Amino acid sequence: MLRPGRPPSDTRQGRVNHASRTPMRWQSPSNPYVLPMTVIADDIDDQGIANNVSILGWMIRASVAHSVAAGYDWVAYRKLGAMFVVRRHEIDYHRSALLGDELLLTTWTTFMKAATSHRHHEIVRPRDGAVIARGINVWAFVDSQSGKPQRMPQAVLDAFDPAAFVFDKDSKKQP
Repeated sequence: MLRPGRPPSDTRQGRVNHASRTPMRWQSPSNPYVLPMTVIADDIDDQGIANNVSILGWMIRASVAHSVAAGYDWVAYRKLGAMFVVRRHEIDYHRSALLGDELLLTTWTTFMKAATSHRHHEIVRPRDGAVIARGINVWAFVDSQSGKPQRMPQAVLDAFDPAAFVFDKDSKKQP
């Protein structure tokens, strides 16, 4: 239940969610999947900065690109009869991104077990090293027809091994 001046409660356990008061613990890997992008006019709000919905969209875009690079596009998921769906987003906004800013969207998985995957994101502006945002998404692997959680096949677990993704900064090409 939401109460003015108080953080939301977890109604199932009666515990207060303190996520809004404390920053996420963060440790970036040495080799995340990296997707370069440029902030466009559609990303900018009335304040002249990239809006939070665009930032979330960039995280999803990086997740999908990572999946495709790992060999799992929509065709592959259809063949499996299963797919990933987002269950939860948590984002900390650190700096503003402006029209024309060149950014690096980085993403990596930190936990994959049974039907659950935790994916981290960091959005950085390379010209000054500013961290724009950091986020964690919790994904569920579900049956395409029923929507029920389904255990990830070993091939999917292996495909998202963080060691498999290294960004070649010289060529600006993805693996």
